Amino acid sequence: MIDNNHRLSISRQAQLTGISRSSVYYVPRPVSRTDLELMRQIDELHLEHPFMGARMLCDQLTRKGFKVGRQHVGTLMKRMGVEALYRKPGTSKRHPGHEIYPYLLRGLKINRANQVWALDTTYIPMAKGFVYLTAVVDWASRKVLASKVAITLEASHAAELLQEAFIRHGKPEIVNTDQGSQFTADEFVQVVKNQGCKLSMDGRGAWRDNVFVERLWKSVKYERVYLHAYDSVTAARSSIMRYMDWYNRARPHSSLARKTPNEAYTVMLPTVKLAA
Repeated sequence: MIDNNHRLSISRQAQLTGISRSSVYYVPRPVSRTDLELMRQIDELHLEHPFMGARMLCDQLTRKGFKVGRQHVGTLMKRMGVEALYRKPGTSKRHPGHEIYPYLLRGLKINRANQVWALDTTYIPMAKGFVYLTAVVDWASRKVLASKVAITLEASHAAELLQEAFIRHGKPEIVNTDQGSQFTADEFVQVVKNQGCKLSMDGRGAWRDNVFVERLWKSVKYERVYLHAYDSVTAARSSIMRYMDWYNRARPHSSLARKTPNEAYTVMLPTVKLAA
C-alpha cells in the first residue's frame, strides 16, 4: 500500500490512505504461540470476569493447565490494554504530562442522541497475532458511530476516528473515555476541545463507568470474533466492520424497547425548531 519509491512522500501517502505515519514504520515484535494462546485465554476470562486482576487470572490459567507466573500475566494484560474493573483507591496515577479529566456522567440523565459519546479500545485475537478495535458509540442509542481496527494503540487512531464521527454525525455535548494513554494524549484531547465538547473520563478501573461499552465488546467478540480465526488484519477489519453495520441495522436491544441502534438513534435525535 505504501511505496517507498513513489514521488509522494511517505507522510503524504499515509495521509491519503488513512494510515498514521508511525504505523508505516511499525515493526511488530514477535509473539510466541504460547503467549498468543495465553492472551486469548486472558481475553475470554476478562470478558466473563472483568474484576479479575493478574493474580486471579494466573490462578485460573494454572487450573487450565498453563504454566505461567503472575508477573507474566500482568505483562500480557498491559500489552493487551486489559485492566481489572474495580475501584482501586489511590491508584489513579496520571501519565506524566497528561491531564486526567473528571467523570461527568454520574447522576446525569442520558436520553438523547448526540448527548454523550463513548470511546473505548479492546483487544482482538487473530490466528497468529492480534489487533485493536476502537469504537465511538452514542450512549443513549447504542449506535456505533465509527469504528477502526489498527495494529497499534496510538492517540492518532482515536483522534482520527473521532474526527470521522464528527463529520458523519455532528457533535455531542460530552465525549466520555477511560484513562488510556491514547485518550489522555494532547492530540486526542485537542480534537475534543476544538469541537467545543466536554471531556469526561471514567474513574480508573471503575466497573460502573465502563460497563456500558463492555457490553458492546462482549457482543462483538461472542457474536463475531470468537467464531473466526482471522489470518490477516485485512480479514479481521472486513469481518468486524460488517458486524458493526449489522449491529446498527438489525440487532434489537431490550433496553431500547427492542429497537435497533439505528432506529433508536433516529428517534432520539433532538428536534430542530425552525424559525417562524
